[in-house]
Order: sequence, then structure tokens, then C-alpha cells
Amino acid sequence: MRIIDPHIHMSARTTDDYEAMAVAGVVAVIEPAFWLGQPRTSVGTFQDYYSSLVGFERFRAAQFGIRHYCTIGLNSKEANNEPLAKEVIEILPLYLGKEGVVAVGEIGFDDMTSAEEKFFHAQITLAEEFDLPVMIHTPHRNKKEGTSRSMDVCEEHSIPPSRIVIDHNNEETVREVLDRGYWAAFTIYPKTKMGNERMVEVVRKFGSERIIVDSSADWGVSDPLAVPKTAKLMLDRGIPEADVHASCYANALAAYGQSGQFNESDWLKPSPIDQRTLFMGNSVLRGQDPRIDQPSPKDLIR
Repeated sequence: MRIIDPHIHMSARTTDDYEAMAVAGVVAVIEPAFWLGQPRTSVGTFQDYYSSLVGFERFRAAQFGIRHYCTIGLNSKEANNEPLAKEVIEILPLYLGKEGVVAVGEIGFDDMTSAEEKFFHAQITLAEEFDLPVMIHTPHRNKKEGTSRSMDVCEEHSIPPSRIVIDHNNEETVREVLDRGYWAAFTIYPKTKMGNERMVEVVRKFGSERIIVDSSADWGVSDPLAVPKTAKLMLDRGIPEADVHASCYANALAAYGQSGQFNESDWLKPSPIDQRTLFMGNSVLRGQDPRIDQPSPKDLIR
């Protein structure tokens, strides 16, 4: 079964993770721009970070057999430094039109401050201007209120709910998110957010329409194999294969495919891997024998 992990912070993960994910069936990932564990102090640090998401990380993933895409945005935790946030908003248009950028995000609320809401609105406006979907981060505290308020903010704009993914849902928020027409994404964490056993029951109760499973794996306690593990558990617990396929692959493709940048043909007909390839003078080689795939005869130019 093919798997998409549509929310995973691969810049914080190792090449071993890429290799394990590929073996487990993951064919594509989406890496949302987020914070780094401590606040950034200048707009240049954001520029370098965004450049790495559309540059080296995309290259690194491909060298291990996975297609990498990203979302670009100012995360809510760093929106409260208003002078810096204003500078960041001004540079976002430099990146939103780049190849592989599939949404504006992850944006939304952390503490639900006026500054967070101000830059939330600003970035939805950018999504409308660039005709991109939006990935919404819902707050860890006041989850139900924050999720409702996030949708209220979105509905002050013209972008339809069908182009917005509300992430980090739980059993308390999913019904409202679905009823209001949004995509409902769930993060599977080992200790917090949603466990995969709970996710099985969510799909059993609500079905798979507009339900998306992701790992949000980052530099903390998290699991880059959370989506394939959840898919397997769903099948083991009697969830129909069609629902597993939808929630762990097809729905993410449909939601982010609206960007025009997220196409199934990218991984169904991949270019052969040659780990001797360089990106800005650097390779992924660290002493290992390079993987060099031979193109299939049908791919050869005659």
C-alpha cells in the first residue's frame, strides 16, 4: 500500500528515517514550515530555512526514494514578535511560487493572541493571491475553542473550506470540522495528540471522507512511521481497505493536489536515483556505496 505523510518535519529527521519510511511504503511527504524549538531572531534565518525546504531537503529526500514537498508560512508561535513577523510576511511571496510548495502553512493559533490573528489573516490573503491551499495548526491548549475560532477566521475570507486542512484534530473537534466542510487531519504521536488506536476508532465512527492521517514527526518524541503503522492497525482492526487508502493516501493527494504542485505521477514515474549527484556541491554520501538505479528500458531514449 502506498502511503503519504502530509505533515512531517523531515529537516529534523535522519536519512535512516527516509530509508525506513520508503521500505514502509511512504512515497511522498509534505514538510510544513514551523518553529525550530527556539525563536528565530532575524528575517535572514527564515530565508535560509525556507530555502532549505525548497532546496536541499527536497534533494535529500529524492536520494532515498521519497518525493518531498513543503508548505511555507509563519508559524503561530513566532507571530507574536510583531516587528520580525512583519518582515517575514513580506518575504513569503518569494517562496510561495516555488516548485514543490503545496500550501501556505502551517499557520493559525498558539495562544490565540491578537498578533497571531493578525498574521493568520495576512497569510490567508496570501493563499488566495497565490491560489494555494492552507494548512492550519490548531492550538494544543483550548483545542476545541481554538479550532472553532480558526475556522471563523478562515470564513472571513473567500477561500472555500475545501481548500483548507485543519490539522491536529481530536474526537472533540472532528465533527465540527467535517460539518463545516474542511479537511480534518489527525496527528499520530506516541505520547500526546492522537494515538493510532484512537485513530482507528475515529475512522470507524466518522468514515474516511475528508479524514487525513499524519505523523507531524519532528525533533521531539515522535514517530516517522506513524502513518504506515496506523494504516496497518486499521486493516488489522477491520477497517475497509478503501477507507485506509483514503485516509492515509488519497485524501492528502486530493487536498494538496489543488495546488497544482502535488502530482501522483511524480512518484509513480520517478527519476532513477544516483546518490553521486550533487546539490550545490554536496551529496548525501557519507562513506557508503552510492545507490545508483538503472533506468528501465522504457525510460531510455532510443
